[in-house]
Amino acid sequence: MRDSGTLETDAARQIIGLMAAAARTAPKTRGIDNVRVAAVDDPESRERLCAAMHEIARREGRPGLARDARCIAAGPGLLLLGVVSNPAGLDCGYCGHGNCDGLRAAHGVCAFNSVDLGIAACSAAATAAQLRADCRVMYSIGYAALELKLLGEDVRQALGVPISITGKSPFFDRSA
Repeated sequence: MRDSGTLETDAARQIIGLMAAAARTAPKTRGIDNVRVAAVDDPESRERLCAAMHEIARREGRPGLARDARCIAAGPGLLLLGVVSNPAGLDCGYCGHGNCDGLRAAHGVCAFNSVDLGIAACSAAATAAQLRADCRVMYSIGYAALELKLLGEDVRQALGVPISITGKSPFFDRSA
């Protein structure tokens, strides 16, 4: 017989896998895949990410990162989503740099790539919600993941979507 904790951990891993599938297959602008996905569902990786979030919170005076680290430390895992900057070649200026050459010179991120990251994160979060797992999209996780290069050297923006399978969501009513 498996107890509730074991069942919830098993379910969390399955849900994170389904979230990854939803993020990978999410629509992408221009039909070009610049999205990177990884699961943080083992205690060692989660502890490393939480430690980095606490360090950034201390170093940069960002208490929200420490708060978010405490939330994810208690959970079974999360999905990391990132995007590489791949200018669209449209010279649209939507990125704020005038054209793609300006974007490249500023080492910025193409607005279409940011849109793709948002669509992927929403697809992942919707999947978790449809499966009745609590979740929250967090920039703070992505911020630390970028510093640790968890999604690779070329990823320029990232988000994290932690999940929880408990009686009450730890992602709301949080203290700073």
